[in-house]
Amino acid sequence: MGISVENGKVFKMDTPNTSYILTVVDEEGFVGHTYYGKRLRSARTDDLMRIRENPFVPSRNHRDRGTFLDTFPMEYSVYGSGDFRESCMMARSTGGYVGNVLEYREYQIYRGKKPIPALPSTFGGASDCETLEIICEDPGLGLRVTLFYTAFERLDVVTRHVEIKNIGTQSVFLDRVLSCCIDMDNDRFEMLTLHGSWARERTVSRVPVGQGQKSVSSLRGESGHQEQPFFALVKKDTTQEGGEVYAFHFVYSGNFFAQAQVTQHDTVRAVMGIHPQNFSWKLEAGEEFASPEAVLTYSCEGLGKMTRTLHDLYRGHLIRGRFRDRKRPVLINSWEATYFDFDTDKLLSIARAARELGVELFVLDDGWFGKREDDNSSLGDWTVNEEKLQGGLARLAGEISRLGMRFGLWFEPEMVSPDSDLYRAHPDWALAIPTHTATRLRNQYVLDLSRRDVLEHIWKSVSDILRSADITYVKWDMNRPLTDVGSAMLGSDRMGEVAHRYLLGVYELQERLVTQFPHVLLENCSGGGGRFDPGMLFYSPQIWCSDNTDAIERLKIQEGTAMLYPLSAIGAHVSACPNHITGRTVPLETRGFVALAGTFGYELDVAKLSQPEKAQVSAQIRVFHQYHDLIRSGDYYRLASYAENGEFDCWQIVSKDRTESLITAIQVTARPNRHSRRIFPKGLDAAKTYRAEVVGGEQEDVRILNGDAVMAAGLHIRGAWGDFQGKLIYLSGRKNL
Repeated sequence: MGISVENGKVFKMDTPNTSYILTVVDEEGFVGHTYYGKRLRSARTDDLMRIRENPFVPSRNHRDRGTFLDTFPMEYSVYGSGDFRESCMMARSTGGYVGNVLEYREYQIYRGKKPIPALPSTFGGASDCETLEIICEDPGLGLRVTLFYTAFERLDVVTRHVEIKNIGTQSVFLDRVLSCCIDMDNDRFEMLTLHGSWARERTVSRVPVGQGQKSVSSLRGESGHQEQPFFALVKKDTTQEGGEVYAFHFVYSGNFFAQAQVTQHDTVRAVMGIHPQNFSWKLEAGEEFASPEAVLTYSCEGLGKMTRTLHDLYRGHLIRGRFRDRKRPVLINSWEATYFDFDTDKLLSIARAARELGVELFVLDDGWFGKREDDNSSLGDWTVNEEKLQGGLARLAGEISRLGMRFGLWFEPEMVSPDSDLYRAHPDWALAIPTHTATRLRNQYVLDLSRRDVLEHIWKSVSDILRSADITYVKWDMNRPLTDVGSAMLGSDRMGEVAHRYLLGVYELQERLVTQFPHVLLENCSGGGGRFDPGMLFYSPQIWCSDNTDAIERLKIQEGTAMLYPLSAIGAHVSACPNHITGRTVPLETRGFVALAGTFGYELDVAKLSQPEKAQVSAQIRVFHQYHDLIRSGDYYRLASYAENGEFDCWQIVSKDRTESLITAIQVTARPNRHSRRIFPKGLDAAKTYRAEVVGGEQEDVRILNGDAVMAAGLHIRGAWGDFQGKLIYLSGRKNL
């Protein structure tokens, strides 16, 4: 495994089961994509690039240079010289000319992986991965373009990004900088994406690619509820267990663009990067620009293998900090219990009741600052409202600590209310276009984090609060997208930089937080799941999955989320019924089963629960502690999909050593006059026997099962009476056969 080179022109990157090959051709040094797929023994695959057939390479057939450029499988496509497919780079001279050429110069190979300047990215040491740098130049514009590839040696992952340096003497404007490009033959691919909206994020969609372009994108200044920065090209017959998958995931939290294009010659070009609309970056002489990272993985074992690969990558090589591999505290969030109507005594009454049941962390949500009695004022005024919180946060946190609990706090640092002291003093600190009336959403504006003075003010406000009390958890929220993307500090030649500079500001603030307050558990949020992306995972080990806490709706939301992200990263709570969004009532036990497939916590006033309900909560927390390590670190298998079948949902976690497994089965709709459901567990040790027992709920006889038999012949899930019923089945390996 690792990276090999033949004749200084053919580069082969191997992971445990895949190979990625690129080749430099012709005297001009065109860098071509040769192969990505199942692992190969040899890199001798240059025939795949069709350079020995018409139109040949330009040195042999210069009259058809344009035809060559429009058909050659590029590793990184550029605009304006003859390649009319989707471009990755478009650079403009000070004279306004747009036209680019990339010529290969040299390469570097080294163990490990460098961080990307100012951006989140995967990481790995010399024992984990190897990196290839392909260094090219555009001699006309004086640009050095370095293509970065990292191959992970224990995971089927290749990452890509680009760094561009102005080595000339004149300014250059980068109007498009995508992070990766792959050209390959079309195999009647379908495009798998995750779509949605607020309260119904990340719904799985599969459509044929077909001629033309199929894309997903965001122009909201955040990755967004609507489309995940991800897509996969899959064969029509691809399932969870079988078939080919080419997956692309973007480590970025802002405007993105990802597209699959079927060309006139029935090839597919897949690209991913920062959305080029309203993007431009002025690159002065000597300056560099780094693109965000794209994660690529190939699976010939279906979507399930893709999922488990991404889970392992993100758990081991993206999430950082002391909480990555630790059990997270069971929390209770005040939002659905109190909304804005609370004082210290009310909060403490909820905390006391929660502590008696085993809750470990109390989180105070919105409404503790300024004159915040509803969501129409005070964002930006991060001073404690002591009319509500007598004695301030220090007293409340101290009382919570004396109960034996930790204390957490909600912020929305990126926003400002028109009705706030901050906005009255500094209206120019909000994003705005001078010729337009600013757009309000949730009656708030967005602070201009591209400005250093604004960023420093936000940091002082947040850090002062964190130092004022014993705070061990922060929920960082962002409740509206970016509009009116203009800055009072940047000139007209840099206005296309605002959205990216804004996000760099967010990343800097969160890096400061996790560095200077390493004891604080950070959970990101954006109106629920509006910024659930790999970029945020670099700073926070968990992200609030959705504001929709209805357990039945969460089955679909968490299925799509878990397709890419480990369960340890998925913020999931048990909330009150009837649910505050859907009005649906689901048994408390089932709500607990669904929340276990995440970080686990509560979003209700536990003081109002009946004694039997309180006993259930205590039992749920005990189950969480018993199986947390398995859920956090085990392999995830999707056994049945309620989103597909409309009746039943089922997933499974298997420990890495295959000695134990936890199966969750949720009966959404009861079926009359039907036998028990049969499921087919995955990932077990065929040579082991397993003891199967139902956890909680109606007890059933313990069953002894052979690993090979239960995977091949199946396991019966006995029906429960009524809708919305759930079961947990724990399998423990007993001995080898």
